[in-house]
Amino acid sequence: MAINRPASLHEDPALQHLLAKVPDRVKETFTEEQLSYLRNASVNRQWRNHTVDLRGTIPWFKFRYYYVFIAGKNNRELSRAEQKASKIISAVFLAGFLCVSLIIGLLALYLLKSALGINLFDNFSLGIWDWFKSL
Repeated sequence: MAINRPASLHEDPALQHLLAKVPDRVKETFTEEQLSYLRNASVNRQWRNHTVDLRGTIPWFKFRYYYVFIAGKNNRELSRAEQKASKIISAVFLAGFLCVSLIIGLLALYLLKSALGINLFDNFSLGIWDWFKSL
């Protein structure tokens, strides 16, 4: 399958948008080799497609500020430091999830025990059952 390429890279649609922002006197100094590298750099931008891509501007008095929030799957090879940081973050989230799950489970068991009228210690209450009944 043949790819239709323009005779000159100056006529390439992928470069025309980029070169429209360059002054004519500078545009004419680019060699075909430089233009081919510019084309490859501008066409092969993989960061364009993200699962979450929020961009916008916020006017503030006479200025306008922009914001960009992007998120998606990381397809890059991670360095050793990034792999280590990723494992630490995963371990922290797992530990946090387990702690929250444990607390919710213990609370559910305590409420069930109290609802059944089981007292483990005479004349002692944490007050959670009374608080729950008042809801």
